[in-house]
Amino acid sequence: MENGILIGQKITGVRIRVIDGQHHIVDSSELAFRLAAIGALKQAMNKAQCHLLEPIMAVEVNAPDEFQGPVIASINKRQGVITGTEGGEGYFTLECNVPLNDMFGYASELRSLTQGKGEYSMEYLLYQPCRPAVQAELIQQYQEDNGLLKTVKRQR
Repeated sequence: MENGILIGQKITGVRIRVIDGQHHIVDSSELAFRLAAIGALKQAMNKAQCHLLEPIMAVEVNAPDEFQGPVIASINKRQGVITGTEGGEGYFTLECNVPLNDMFGYASELRSLTQGKGEYSMEYLLYQPCRPAVQAELIQQYQEDNGLLKTVKRQR
């Protein structure tokens, strides 16, 4: 079983240890053991507190000093965590960690904020549980797309 129960994505960070099992000449086969393992994993996943993980990017922004306030505000608006700043020769460098989903459209925003003088780079840093509101939205979208959401029709 590779798909998770929340939105059907890959399961990570799970460790399974089989401590007991029996073999029966008639009923035991590789398929039977696979199906039993899948059933046990589904039961365990339904009882577990599962979280969706999102990629966090290490972002470095370079811009002229006069735009430092708006650039920091734009990173904060995107749920970024500022890890450091450096300055010199009229420019500053802002280092921060930002969820990848919140970085879409940032190039245009940075250009607007800095009159085209700012630039940024980003690279993958780690996976981290996403915010509860984002998780709830993704789960609802997945359930709607796959017909798993029960809708109540109003009668007039």
